[in-house]
Amino acid sequence: MATLPPNFTVLQVVPELDTGGVEQTAIDVTRAVVAAGGRSLVASSGGRLEPVLKGAGGELVRLPVHSKNPLTIASNTGALIDTVRREGVGLIHVRSRAPAFSALGAARATKVPLIATYAGVYNAKSGLKRWYNAVMTRGDLVIANSEFTRAHVIAEHRVDPAKVVAIPRGVDLNRFDPERVSPERVERVLQAWGVAPDDGRVRILLAGRLTRWKGQLLLVDAAERLRVKGRDDFLIVLAGDDQGRDAYRAEILRAVRDAGLTDHVRLAGHCEDMPAAYLAADLAVAPSLDPEAFGRTAVEPQAMGRPVLAADHGAPRETVIAGETGWLVAPGDADAWARALETAITAGPEGRAAMGAAGRARARALYSVEAMGAATLDVYARVLAARSVAPRTTD
Repeated sequence: MATLPPNFTVLQVVPELDTGGVEQTAIDVTRAVVAAGGRSLVASSGGRLEPVLKGAGGELVRLPVHSKNPLTIASNTGALIDTVRREGVGLIHVRSRAPAFSALGAARATKVPLIATYAGVYNAKSGLKRWYNAVMTRGDLVIANSEFTRAHVIAEHRVDPAKVVAIPRGVDLNRFDPERVSPERVERVLQAWGVAPDDGRVRILLAGRLTRWKGQLLLVDAAERLRVKGRDDFLIVLAGDDQGRDAYRAEILRAVRDAGLTDHVRLAGHCEDMPAAYLAADLAVAPSLDPEAFGRTAVEPQAMGRPVLAADHGAPRETVIAGETGWLVAPGDADAWARALETAITAGPEGRAAMGAAGRARARALYSVEAMGAATLDVYARVLAARSVAPRTTD
């Protein structure tokens, strides 16, 4: 791991601290910085993960950086400049587009380096949107959260490949360790899902916020096709917060009812204990309609020894080995998903356990949060060293 300069302080900029891979990665990097003797400030509007950030040794700088309002962005720029100067910040690390404008302005005004993590393959149907997305490439270096994302950044924004580094998101392998999850925790999850102890159906978990592109409706469609074929030995659990998307949640419930699946699909809401949730399931699914830039929900279950069915596009092509740790399924194809679900169900406990064991070994080898943290600190050291040799001019 790289050695940080004495009294090093990083300022990470994250829109919110509620839930999701971006927020969790900011906290993971905070732990790495603090463990290396540095200090981690996180500028954010805050959220339910604030206590977790504090427990990791981070310090919250509460700002409305989630806002896309130009006046708020301008105000945030000034606040970030003040924070950099007051706290002796040596590097800014931004993780989202709207706050990137404020972060970039603050970096240029204070002449500190700026790193941006490009954590999604953002749609760009116009030149204006492409310009908006490109703010993530205007700093000293870009961290992509997968090789898939790195290739997209280079092609989409014509960035020098040397300026884009792929660092896969890490998984906390201490937390996501089946040997550390008690039977009581698993039982609590099953009770929350309303699953009876003697329910022998194959439990299928889709973990992810309720938003259309995550593929909940596709999974319901595939499940209906299984039911029509006479298969009823499965239970699907949709675990995720609707984040205010009441209309979409209602649409899912209507689809479940109309398909005659009210006894086969459960909407479980937000789950705090995801390690236990994966152990409570027999397999996990990630049927995202758009390519996942990384897809933590395809890696975490593998770390817990559960096979995964994932859409055959984006980063899951890197994280799921078809036929070995899970299955890759044609995106958006309900017939293909019905066939894949049937294959996974009929594989039986022994077949799924063998895949789960292979997935766990691979996840532990490639996707530890420690490896991600060390690689991020190496990038920090690289950028700081480059600045000390050839200071960047503002433009």
